[in-house]
Amino acid sequence: MGHEFQSLCSGETRRLLWLTGIMFAAVITFQYVELPYDNVFSSLFSTGKVPVAQKSSSVIDSPSSKSENVSNVTLYNGFNSTGTYPMNEMANNTRTSEVVATDPKNEFVSGGNEDQDTDKDSSTEKSEDLNKNAMVDIIRKANNEPTSEKARETEKNFTQKSDGVRDDSSEDIIESNNTASGNKGSLDGSYLSPSPALPPIDLSPNITLPVTNVKSPIISVDSNTSSVEKDATPTFDQTAKSGQLQSNFSTLDENSSVNRVPEEKKEPKKEPERPTPAVFSIAEMNQMLLQSRASYRSMRPRWSSAVDQELLNVRSQIDSAPNLKNDHELYAPLYRNVSMFRRSYELMEKTLKVYVYKDGRKPVFHLPVLKGIYASEGWFMKLLKANKKFVTKDWRKAHLFYLPFSSRMLEETLYVQNSHSHKNLIEYLKNYLDMIAAKYGYWNRTEGADHFLVACHDWAPSETKRYMANCIRALCNSDVKEGFAFGKDVSLPETNVRTPQNTLRDLGGKPPSKRSILAFFAGNMHGYLRPILLQHWGNKDPDMKIFGRMPRVKGKMNYVQHMKSSKYCICPKGYEVNSPRVVEAIFYECVPVIISDNYIPPFFEVLNWESFAIFVAEKDIPNLKNILLSIPEKRYIEMQMRVKKVQQHFLWHGRPVKYDLFHMIMHSVWFNRVFLARAR
Repeated sequence: MGHEFQSLCSGETRRLLWLTGIMFAAVITFQYVELPYDNVFSSLFSTGKVPVAQKSSSVIDSPSSKSENVSNVTLYNGFNSTGTYPMNEMANNTRTSEVVATDPKNEFVSGGNEDQDTDKDSSTEKSEDLNKNAMVDIIRKANNEPTSEKARETEKNFTQKSDGVRDDSSEDIIESNNTASGNKGSLDGSYLSPSPALPPIDLSPNITLPVTNVKSPIISVDSNTSSVEKDATPTFDQTAKSGQLQSNFSTLDENSSVNRVPEEKKEPKKEPERPTPAVFSIAEMNQMLLQSRASYRSMRPRWSSAVDQELLNVRSQIDSAPNLKNDHELYAPLYRNVSMFRRSYELMEKTLKVYVYKDGRKPVFHLPVLKGIYASEGWFMKLLKANKKFVTKDWRKAHLFYLPFSSRMLEETLYVQNSHSHKNLIEYLKNYLDMIAAKYGYWNRTEGADHFLVACHDWAPSETKRYMANCIRALCNSDVKEGFAFGKDVSLPETNVRTPQNTLRDLGGKPPSKRSILAFFAGNMHGYLRPILLQHWGNKDPDMKIFGRMPRVKGKMNYVQHMKSSKYCICPKGYEVNSPRVVEAIFYECVPVIISDNYIPPFFEVLNWESFAIFVAEKDIPNLKNILLSIPEKRYIEMQMRVKKVQQHFLWHGRPVKYDLFHMIMHSVWFNRVFLARAR
């Protein structure tokens, strides 16, 4: 009886267990059909907790991290019934008090808790959950399919590149330590990146994060991915050298696959860039000068000064200058506006005060070079320091502050031969400015906008373009493409002074009727342009006297005699746009033919160069003779006469005279300062 009862109970138990198994299988089958497969068990046994991210420092484990820890991490339901993107679902979740936030350092923090535990086995579990699940869900969301075990195993070997990541919807930038040094770091122990595994999450309820905007965690394991694509996205380390991010992923099913996430890069629309012309014509430079008057302004002074109002009053008087008629000293066609120039010059003589810094060591400072092709800066320094009319010892009265350095002596003293580096020269000038700013403070009032320099060496633009960018720079190498600022900077004439004791030696030339040579040039083959000129016209045409370096032969015409006997003197660029031949041609009363693209001729803000000089584009060298022959004889005679009249502005005198080269340099600096002036 007892045996029969036991058998009956065992049968009933087996049937009950069998029915229970069928029901359980039905539930599993139903959920498998209705839910994504990896949510079956999570829906049955989920704790309902939403993982919370910790600081990014806990996301990236040390090289000793073990991949076995991955199996202990539980997935959370990555999608709700509406297909909401998982990071948005987390951000908008109101059922938990744990809120994901981003701190100012672009690190993840949990619910405002700043006390972070660094234990890898326990305290990082939540952050690992977040990064792991969000990464997996991004793949599934993009491909609209479940993720495989094979892919999960592959995800263990994921390595995070150290490139900085920008969220296009904000101004926050996540950068690794390696980004600053230009290194492309990996997490194999050679470089450690503090960047979080995921981009920062904006918790604003009105912001959505489409998959295409999340750049960092998009994963590709397709073997067909190009090298470019692999460089553009985080990659998987198939060798499993790295363990830092292995705990960020869970184990998935082996039987399915993950396809490469298609990248839909939506770049922000950019305004089409206008192509910068390779060559600016003289007409275009005229227009750039006019535009600069309306647009360029120096910084507003940090504190007020009486000189600011004086300059504003001067500008008003120049703008309202009465029309000048029949001035015996100034020939109107030579100037852009002879009335404004005359009034500005008169006000300069009456008003201008310049403070000359006494600081600075010789030979770079206070040692003028008075001979050679860079002599302009030296002669100006010498004559200004001796001028009692303009120079003041009271900085409060100064409209301008002069930095008395020689770019020629800077190169002679500090340049290391064959180093091809000007860094030490630039640093030397920076240290000088730092000393001036700390000692006096005049510089700080306008950040150098009321300071000026006069520099003729070819390197001066590059030496001064950074730390002296706000200054008024009088430069011989006045190139549109080398940062010359119209309306602020001044084109300085390059003058080759052969005899400082007699700067006017050999001045003048033959009258037009006795100038038998059509065009003349002789000089070293500096730069790319002069060889082209020589190739086309050297020893090929009796009217075109084009030579290389001219030898000195007794009984034959020398360089100066050729210039005095030529109608047109060719002034091609050398290594840089400037050449002393422009001033030499005027000195010997020969019409200058300037062949130097983008060269701003001297005193451009005042003089009308097209009235007494010819500008030929470099590309037109093969047609040079035809261009010159096309100029009517009457026009040539008129231009040659104007060259003689403008000559007074290009002469050095031991004691400056009105309208000479010293005063013209001073006036151009003054003129630009007046029209840049601003009151506090």
